[in-house]
Amino acid sequence: MSATSSTSVPKVIVVAGPTASGKSALGLAIAEGFGGVIINADSQQRYADLRILSARPSAADEARAPHKLFGDLAADESGSAAEWATKAAAEIRCAVDAGKVPILVGGTGLYFRALMEGLSDMPAVPADVRAAAAALRSEIGPAEFHARLAARDPVSGARLAVGDTQRTLRAWEVVEATGKPLSEWQALPGQTPIDAAYFNILLLPPRDELYAACDARLRAMVGGGALDEVRALLAKGLDGSKGAGKALGVADLAATLAGQTSLEEAISSAQTATRQYAKRQMTWFRNQFRADLPLSKKLSESLLREIFANIRRFLLT
Repeated sequence: MSATSSTSVPKVIVVAGPTASGKSALGLAIAEGFGGVIINADSQQRYADLRILSARPSAADEARAPHKLFGDLAADESGSAAEWATKAAAEIRCAVDAGKVPILVGGTGLYFRALMEGLSDMPAVPADVRAAAAALRSEIGPAEFHARLAARDPVSGARLAVGDTQRTLRAWEVVEATGKPLSEWQALPGQTPIDAAYFNILLLPPRDELYAACDARLRAMVGGGALDEVRALLAKGLDGSKGAGKALGVADLAATLAGQTSLEEAISSAQTATRQYAKRQMTWFRNQFRADLPLSKKLSESLLREIFANIRRFLLT
């Protein structure tokens, strides 16, 4: 079934949701059912060195359908939402040109926003402003820094966690450099990299089931070699403050390898961080994402038939 015609915009299937919600399995089923190309929309699965800890599709899964933008970043690279959106738009065009259905699968909300809505042009921040922001946060501590940010940019203060070093610093730098809160800059209209029609499937399992899946998957990752994966990252001299070093579980397992914590303590810490991340994702998707087909039930044959019927209607209209 074609994803477009010569006179229409590309039609794209989107499978979105929090980590451990079953996106990969559903995306693969759709790709096999409709002759699709899976395009990764998860920031952590882009790291070539993080196949296990990012829960990237297995080699067997990748053999069942084409997979794009998985493992396309080196460990020390920091891919941006805008850069991903440009690449994703190119992959959508390639899929359509090949007569395939493009299927975006992932949980990085900002990626979807960059592709579907566009991002406003953000101002450049001078190096001295960045250095001063980092020094201030180090001097007064994360909690007080966050409180001061919230006073200047209430929207960012409410949205960002105290411990989110990168984003709180960025929000402070922008308001410091421009006198305008980051939230106001982000509200400006942006340019989308492709004109396309999207059918958005959103997986939102019950919270207790999702958390249990997060916990079980983290333990399975450790059993499947995640510790060796982190050891290999550290052997490359990876800075934990950027790139793959910021991925869920990396810092916890690195602490175990350094003899600072036990493996069980690392697993527990990583499980907690993963559940918190999943909670933030669920909040974002509920409030910021337009779902054409929200799903809160476990994937089954009957549910898959319903999903496929909706996709057929979308592709044929």
